[in-house]
Amino acid sequence: MNAVAGAARRGIWLGSPLLLLVIAAAWGLAIGAELTGRLQWVHHHHLVMGDIAVWASLALFLLAWQVHIAAMMLPSSLPMIGLFNRAAATQQRPSAARGAFLGGYLLVWSGFGFAALTGDALLHLLIARSHWLMHRPELIAAGALVLAGGFQFSGLKDRCMDKCRHPAAFLMSQYRQGVIPALRTGMHHGLYCLGCCWALMVVMFVVGIANLAWMVPLAMLMFYEKVGPGGDRAVRPVGLALIALGILIAMAPGWIGGPGHAH
Repeated sequence: MNAVAGAARRGIWLGSPLLLLVIAAAWGLAIGAELTGRLQWVHHHHLVMGDIAVWASLALFLLAWQVHIAAMMLPSSLPMIGLFNRAAATQQRPSAARGAFLGGYLLVWSGFGFAALTGDALLHLLIARSHWLMHRPELIAAGALVLAGGFQFSGLKDRCMDKCRHPAAFLMSQYRQGVIPALRTGMHHGLYCLGCCWALMVVMFVVGIANLAWMVPLAMLMFYEKVGPGGDRAVRPVGLALIALGILIAMAPGWIGGPGHAH
């Protein structure tokens, strides 16, 4: 507890240069894949198609998914990670504790990625069996946007946002010394982060996780909500905008070609 309080008084360090380099490299890979036309290496739909064995496809997806988590989610978690890093400096094995904290966070998001990939595969099976849906792909994108917009008004979003926007208060209640407690704390933080952003990441699965046209604004939105001044006040207006966009795509799919025709 005292370690967390002391770290908070000294200010939040945004993270190690290595972590910042990882985030920059992740965005570099995503942009490079877009510019070179090699989206198959980072796009979940391409990774589960073709002659690749199921286990190999899953391994490739989980590897590509870490790139997307590093690019989209780690920036908004830098204050929490930085505060934990400072607090863990007083432990006997600070590097192991820091690695366990980050590992727990990534474990939660990897689990979500696997669940979302499974749901996406089932959705494609449903579309393949439905002639009506097959010719109306925009409805899937519209539904995901309305879902994400509606979730912005939920109590769960509010509770998770409160934990993510106040890292010192979160760690004061969660922090314990040791590697295993650090892993648990990282998982708890991951769950709250997931609670904030899962619906927006579902949109990414619908439009394609390598779709930069959606990846950039959604990443900026999630960062601002959790880190920016007044980010909590932006939640409802963003929800209204997402719902309106979903309705617009459903009613006039020709207005925008991206979401409804992502894959």
